[in-house]
Amino acid sequence: MGDWQLLSRLLDKVQSNSTVIGKVWLTVLFVFRIMVLHTGAERVWGDEQADFVCNTQQPGCENVCYDLAFPISHVRFWVLQILAIATPKLLYLGHVLHVIHTEKKLKERMRKHAELEGQAALFFRKTYKVPKYTKSNGTISIRGRLLCSYVIQLVAKILLEVLFIVGQYFLYGFTLESRYICARSPCPHKVDCFLSRPTEKSVIIWFMLVTAVVSLILCVVELLYLCVKAVKECLARKQDYTVTPVTPPISEKKTFKSRDEMHQNYVNLDLELQGRKLGVRGMTGGVSEVAKNISSGNNNVGEIHI
Repeated sequence: MGDWQLLSRLLDKVQSNSTVIGKVWLTVLFVFRIMVLHTGAERVWGDEQADFVCNTQQPGCENVCYDLAFPISHVRFWVLQILAIATPKLLYLGHVLHVIHTEKKLKERMRKHAELEGQAALFFRKTYKVPKYTKSNGTISIRGRLLCSYVIQLVAKILLEVLFIVGQYFLYGFTLESRYICARSPCPHKVDCFLSRPTEKSVIIWFMLVTAVVSLILCVVELLYLCVKAVKECLARKQDYTVTPVTPPISEKKTFKSRDEMHQNYVNLDLELQGRKLGVRGMTGGVSEVAKNISSGNNNVGEIHI
């Protein structure tokens, strides 16, 4: 087994740029997969080939039977599984670092051009876009391109988890028997081969399988969480962009009960505006006379005598 410290440090950087469910997934990966694999599984499988004994003296038969029983060691299979599942997360980390570096350079340019005055400052303000991924406290907002990248790496992890679980089942199942019957050349006949500590190894196999299923469920839940969150944000933006119709409310409609009252209101408003333009203060009498003529049914408005 290699050293897991480099992978742990890289994944620790991703933890600050993940959702709450993503942080739980990383905890499961660190504690229940990497640590158990490094401390327990490696020691249990340390003697698997040395204690794989077959009841035959035929040269090469034992090696051939071991290769048939274990096409790949469980420990190496789980190492490959962890590295494959962590790769999409590391690619997402690379995208996050690229976005942070780009917006950091953008902020430096905006800070330099903020000192300018006049048309140049206005031009640069319109040219540069305000950083939308990095917040003022240094954290990352998962939105836009980062959200797409995050969803893609989630889908990749789900597919890889399913692929490795199915692959483990077809390679050697989920349990180990104490006896393995082998019939393969150069063995002269069917020989019985015996494994060391099959029960203990089966327990670790089931433990790693359960952690893989839990990780798979967490990825699916996180994907659904992001989808629901994106839909809610989309609906909220649509409500913000909805234009309020320029129609008077029902209470205002009820104030104009008849056509004559509405017409009278418009005439009074027009006369008041004309009086303000001419600077005349005695306009109230003329307005009242016009209102009386309109209310009596005489729509012919003559001259207004002040």
